[in-house]
Amino acid sequence: MSRLDGKVCVVTGAASGIGLRIAEVYAAAGGRVAIADLALEAAERAAASIRASGGEALAVAMDVTDEAQVVAGMAKVVDAWGRIDVLVSNAGIQIVNKLTDFSLDDWRRMLAIHLDGAFLTTREALRDMEKRREGGAIIYMGSVHSHLASKLKAPYVTAKHGLLGLARTVAKEAAEYGVRANVICPGFVRTPLVEKQIPEQARELGISEEAVVKDVMLKDTVDGEFTTVDDVANVALMLAAFETNALTGQSLVVSHGWFMQ
Repeated sequence: MSRLDGKVCVVTGAASGIGLRIAEVYAAAGGRVAIADLALEAAERAAASIRASGGEALAVAMDVTDEAQVVAGMAKVVDAWGRIDVLVSNAGIQIVNKLTDFSLDDWRRMLAIHLDGAFLTTREALRDMEKRREGGAIIYMGSVHSHLASKLKAPYVTAKHGLLGLARTVAKEAAEYGVRANVICPGFVRTPLVEKQIPEQARELGISEEAVVKDVMLKDTVDGEFTTVDDVANVALMLAAFETNALTGQSLVVSHGWFMQ
């Protein structure tokens, strides 16, 4: 269950970070990978790098909050490769602030990217999968915050909890045509998104950046280590390659023991 030979995989937010590593791992496992991202030039560079390494990749411009762009982007993948077998809904951002200081615009932006984006890309992927009835996998990028809450992250925690409900609903609705839906829930991964949070949380909490890492981000792990992009990508490969509905509607926590189910 480690090969994706010929399977068409759409990964959103894949021009950098976790999404890029998932795309690279999928391509190395034989998948055809659509790099869907708001930053088209970065997506094109990522796709070119994968092709240079012998993989198959396509760059797709996609703001996941824009229905027209999602519909067009997913159609571009189907036009190029005839199908969609795997969707990884990974696009996301983080805004750190006290709830009482959050603007409604920032709240709505967070929910739109994480939840509206997951819904729109899922709907388009399922329309293809339902028509073909040859199975498939929908994978959502949740977080330990799909299960736990932290200060300063109200919309993020709300959105990541919401992905659990969406995945479970998709698992029930799409089971009849062989589609699995699951959520990966990483701990802190030292991506640019997390690097940006370290000074922000230090300011908000009135502590040093070193204390944010040691006493906030990693204090509940078993070994004081960050989760890596490879950790997450390898779980994403397993979920994409799994062949039956035995593993569906689940959340897999990848967090060095920060949260144990």
